[in-house]
Amino acid sequence: MAAFGRLIMSDNYRTTVGKVQLVSLTDGHFEPVPTDVFQDSDIETWQSEYSALMIDKGHTQFRFGSVAIYSSRKIIVVDTGAGPNGCLIDDMGRKGVERDDVDFVLITHLHADHTGWTLLEGEPTFPNARYLVPKDDYAYWTQPNVISNAPNIENDVAPLKSLGVMDLIEPNYIITPELTTVHTPGHTPGHTSLAISSNGENGFVLGDVAHSPAQAHYTDWNPNFDVDQELSRETRNQVLDELEEQGILVQAGHFPEPGFGHFSRKNNRRYWLGV
Repeated sequence: MAAFGRLIMSDNYRTTVGKVQLVSLTDGHFEPVPTDVFQDSDIETWQSEYSALMIDKGHTQFRFGSVAIYSSRKIIVVDTGAGPNGCLIDDMGRKGVERDDVDFVLITHLHADHTGWTLLEGEPTFPNARYLVPKDDYAYWTQPNVISNAPNIENDVAPLKSLGVMDLIEPNYIITPELTTVHTPGHTPGHTSLAISSNGENGFVLGDVAHSPAQAHYTDWNPNFDVDQELSRETRNQVLDELEEQGILVQAGHFPEPGFGHFSRKNNRRYWLGV
């Protein structure tokens, strides 16, 4: 049974949407040159407008983020970080999230920085969980010409099927009465976000619809690893417009810790307001 009483983290890493509890988790960080990732951007804009996101004059930082969600007496972990060189398992331990208590693991998409801790020494890292994988993403990444350049699929994802713990899910999949998946394609063909609705309140787990708070305003900036660049822009603009308009609480895994916040507008410019 889910151990709801063992949440022992700072309130900065926990928030609620109605009766649903969210616990921010981190597997480490990546520190690229931002223009290498966002090739439509320029370093002057990063340095002048987003100096708070720069760790030095030439580099920004992305978090390898996950989130644990406590809903309807179930525990759901969304994404599993980059893997054994990261700190996700230790971070879970510090924050009272027990691996054995996890009921579902939702993988938003099958990039390597989201599947790294699916297995531990060849066995499911979350031994009592069903792993929920978007059907469209699995179909894309297991194509012979694609899987040959994605070793994480063979190492981290395919074994879940042979071990009998993976469920391929369609869009609008209901995990609990409070959690429903949302098809948000572009970054990958089956990319999936998560809508939260509880007690009249709403939240949204963004996944990789956006990778940086800079994209709150520069929504047309695409990371160079988006599979479908045009569709990614279309999805990002639509989703961020809706989240801003409705004032929905967002969890964004690649945004600075803890990754909770809102999209808000002032003087015709949209901002990310982290909590």
